Amino acid sequence: MNKPVAIVMIEDDHGHARLIERNIRRAGVTNEIIHFSDGASAFAYFKRIESEPADLNPILVLLDLNLPDMSGIDILEYLKNDGHLRVAPVIVLTTTDDQLEIRRCYDLGCNVYITKPVDYEQFAVAIRQLGLFFSVIKVPDPLNA
Repeated sequence: MNKPVAIVMIEDDHGHARLIERNIRRAGVTNEIIHFSDGASAFAYFKRIESEPADLNPILVLLDLNLPDMSGIDILEYLKNDGHLRVAPVIVLTTTDDQLEIRRCYDLGCNVYITKPVDYEQFAVAIRQLGLFFSVIKVPDPLNA
């Protein structure tokens, strides 16, 4: 049974979140997008679905590293250490372009690292490409991984 993939977006900048969602939709991706604007809310969501794995749909995570209440690195570490959630693809989408931080994210298990361009149009193009990526990616079912 194929379950729909939910896109979990953890992004504190509401303008960026709207831009990301709009361009994902423009790419023809209609999957549910669950948006969190802080790390604590996202953590609570992940802990809840971890405790109820029968209800867990496959998820793909869009993760900003610079959150108001914690580092996205903490969330990435949590996801990649959890039994069911570790198979979820994680796309880091952040303004941090420090090479050590990028390497750390890949070492922890992120699948893709995208640096947000400061220029609005470049950012929109990057997000449109990400939407096209979503339309073809196969996300593993966490219960059958």
